[in-house]
Amino acid sequence: MARSRRSERELTATDTLIGQGSEITGKLNCDANLRIEGKFNGQIESQGDVIVGEFAEARSNIQAKEVIIAGKVYGDIAASGKLTITPTGQMFGDVSSSSLIIMEGGALSGTSTMSPPESKAVSDKSKDASSRSLQTEVG
Repeated sequence: MARSRRSERELTATDTLIGQGSEITGKLNCDANLRIEGKFNGQIESQGDVIVGEFAEARSNIQAKEVIIAGKVYGDIAASGKLTITPTGQMFGDVSSSSLIIMEGGALSGTSTMSPPESKAVSDKSKDASSRSLQTEVG
């Protein structure tokens, strides 16, 4: 029984926190979620979500599943899911995501490109093909 509990713990990813008052420079790769409350300079690649806290500053390109910005980000973001900029969030750079939410007071200074998630793109193509075949039969 103890072995199975240990293996469960080993498979569980641990969230990463860069606390307020901390400043880190470099490249960060993580399998889990990342929360920045301090300052980060460099490249971020996360398999999970990235949250930039209200008083945080990230001077980096960020690649993640979903990104929430409540502080300041200087760099480009590539999110496979959604990007949310809260009322205190400021984004200076280009954005690529499947969904973009900018709350009142939030700022985006750059360009945005939105593309549907892969699974949705496939189902949309199927719907388009179905509607074309219906139009051909009716017309």
